[in-house]
Amino acid sequence: MTLQTARRTGSILAQGRHGSRTIAVVVFAIGLFQSLPACLAQEEPGPTANDFILPGPPEPSREEWRQRVEEARRRAKDVARERREHPELYVPIPEDPEIVASERVLNDESLQRGDIVTTKKGTFVYQGRSDQPRREGDFVPIAPGSRR
Repeated sequence: MTLQTARRTGSILAQGRHGSRTIAVVVFAIGLFQSLPACLAQEEPGPTANDFILPGPPEPSREEWRQRVEEARRRAKDVARERREHPELYVPIPEDPEIVASERVLNDESLQRGDIVTTKKGTFVYQGRSDQPRREGDFVPIAPGSRR
C-alpha cells in the first residue's frame, strides 16, 4: 500500500509502514486504561451542593406562607384606609426654595477662593481652600453698602 492510499482512506490500518506502530500505541493505551484502579470519586460519593449550603431557618409550610401573605394584605389595607381617613398626616412638607438654593451654593465643590455667593443670610466671599473641608468661617460676609 502506498502513502497516497493511506492519506485518502484516513484509517489507522491503511497508514503504510507506520500503521503497525500506531496500532501498537492504541492497544497499549487501551490496556493501560483498563488496568488503572477505579477512581475514588466513583466508589465514594463526593460533596454535593447541599454540603455547602449553610443551615438556616426552615422554610415555612404552605399554610404559614399563606398566613403571612394574608397578614401583609391586611396591613396594606389598614395603611390605605388610614391615608384616606387622615390625608393631612401624609401631606409632604414643602421645602423652602431659598434654603435649598443656599445649601447648594455652600456645598458647591467648584468654589474657589475669592468667589462671591449670595444666600438667604446675605452675600459672602469664599475664603476657604479647595483641598480642605468647608467650615463656617470660610464664608466672610460682605456688609451691604460697603465698597471695595
